Amino acid sequence: MFRKFLIPFSLLIGFVFFTAVDVAAQTKKTREELEKQKAEVQARLLEFDKILKQTTATKKNSIGELNAVTRQFQTQTRLVNTLDREVKLINQEINETEDKIESLEVQLKELKAEYGRMIYNASKLNRGLSIVSFVFSSANFNQLYSRLMYLKQYTDSRKQQAAQIEKLSLELIDQRALLDNKKAEKEKVLAEEQKERAELDKMKRTQQGLVNTLTSKEQEIKKQITATKKQQDQLNKMIKQVIEDEIRRAEAAAKKENSTATKSTGSSMPMTPEVAALSKSFAGNQGRLPWPVETGFVSQGYGTYPHPTLKGITMESDGIDIRTQPNSNVRAVFDGTVTKITTMPGFGGTVIIKHGEYYTMYSKLKTITVKSGQTVSAKDVIGQVALGADGEAEVHFQTWKGLSVMNPSAWLTSK
Repeated sequence: MFRKFLIPFSLLIGFVFFTAVDVAAQTKKTREELEKQKAEVQARLLEFDKILKQTTATKKNSIGELNAVTRQFQTQTRLVNTLDREVKLINQEINETEDKIESLEVQLKELKAEYGRMIYNASKLNRGLSIVSFVFSSANFNQLYSRLMYLKQYTDSRKQQAAQIEKLSLELIDQRALLDNKKAEKEKVLAEEQKERAELDKMKRTQQGLVNTLTSKEQEIKKQITATKKQQDQLNKMIKQVIEDEIRRAEAAAKKENSTATKSTGSSMPMTPEVAALSKSFAGNQGRLPWPVETGFVSQGYGTYPHPTLKGITMESDGIDIRTQPNSNVRAVFDGTVTKITTMPGFGGTVIIKHGEYYTMYSKLKTITVKSGQTVSAKDVIGQVALGADGEAEVHFQTWKGLSVMNPSAWLTSK
């Protein structure tokens, strides 16, 4: 009888334990990732909101404002999607908890039934005999010993059975409380999602209003695009000229006697071991460089892209525009040497920093606090951002390897 009881009892303990561990393992990682993502998106939205308020306080209905609102709309969409995933995760947790409660109820019912059968069978076996009589009515010593051992096992089993019944009962109470908490949490997140969806709809209306207003200014915008393209060409011509001059100087220095400069495969110019090490270090930090401003977001991306309001019109950029707060400090993204300081039409104060065979360029500065030839370290302040005609504080940032322009976003740490 005891052997028949012991096997299902042991299996029950293992089932309860491993079920709980499995459920926790499945949801913990996803929950942590969601919470982290939600916190990051919410922080970015607060940053966008602060920057946008400062922009609209000076001038409205600009391409810059539309770009900022569009980026904010995209981030708000991420937040809504994250909340939707959180609701789905909570639903999954609720279903898992309900399944666990149902399983515990079945186990508890079976355990109590088994406990009742054990007592009933024991009473039938010992019918008409007291415990003492049952023991001392043994035919021999071996039977006496067996009966004593049986009574001990029987007593231990009853204690264990009773303890497990109590444990399952407490577990049921905990799981039911957890279920109530999960349902309350779901209602809270649903309310938050509804609020953020309403905000998303509001942003969509604002975005569409800006598009409509700007579309009505087609001729004016086309003139601006033509002027901007001319200014960008001038800027790129200046950058290439600076880099070509640097390459010529490096080649001339390499020809001198006792020069340690060499030109490796794939390199744009001869480099001394020290310069080569700096260049290698810069390349090794791709995707990890700090942003040239502490706070901000990319308002205009790299490459060729359609105009946000004019159909059939494309725009190009060899860098990115980073919207930030007025009077923000502009920082070097890596160790290097200031190679060029100038002022460019449409781009204001401009600084070029050399990092071995790599170059970074910072434009739209109102003040510059470094000098040509000065050595700088990562995050050193090189100037202060200017305020554009539309009231936007933006930094134009580019990255080059020799005479080849690169996508700056691929080099900066992700936000």
